[in-house]
Amino acid sequence: MKNYIITIARGFGSGGKQIALQLGKELGIECYENRILYLASELAGVDETEFLSVDEKLKSRGFGRKLQELPMQLLPLPVTKKFRSEDKMFDFQSEIIRNLAESESCIIVGKCADYVLRDYKNVISIYIEAPREYCVKRIMNRMHCGESQAHALITKTDKYRAEYYKYYTHGNYWTNPVNYDMTLNSGRLGEQGCIGLIKACLEQKLGERD
Repeated sequence: MKNYIITIARGFGSGGKQIALQLGKELGIECYENRILYLASELAGVDETEFLSVDEKLKSRGFGRKLQELPMQLLPLPVTKKFRSEDKMFDFQSEIIRNLAESESCIIVGKCADYVLRDYKNVISIYIEAPREYCVKRIMNRMHCGESQAHALITKTDKYRAEYYKYYTHGNYWTNPVNYDMTLNSGRLGEQGCIGLIKACLEQKLGERD
């Protein structure tokens, strides 16, 4: 298989993004999360008459390099606003994700990537969660906030993610384990434990080795 994709959905505070970033380093592949959103926002804000074809723009030789040049959000990024659908933005995100799946090996965090790529054979989909106490402590340490604020940020962010997933997957439930090849408890396994199991899943399903 020329390339493979690992999609990672995660509860806020579970450490899913850090696991994805470290996994990408160990496998020698890119990890994309907010950079997909940045590029989709850029494309969605451009009048389509200004370029011949969005699809052609996405498939250009410099597409992957353009994504890699965008800033990466390393700290937790809570979502406190109410969910509002942005269909045009999601369409661009989905097109970016599909082009990545066809052009390079990488990790994609969030963005309903497991659903967007559900018919692709070169994909493994992972969901990472942890007990609330574990998530609260991580958010308090990483965002330098109090316990009550950490609880509120987790509740609001996970609610937004659940509504986002339900809307764009036409009623599916974000944490439903049958959506994924594997679900992991980072609070019990630790980050390296999760990474090891994801690598084993990758080898088992796709025959790839790091």
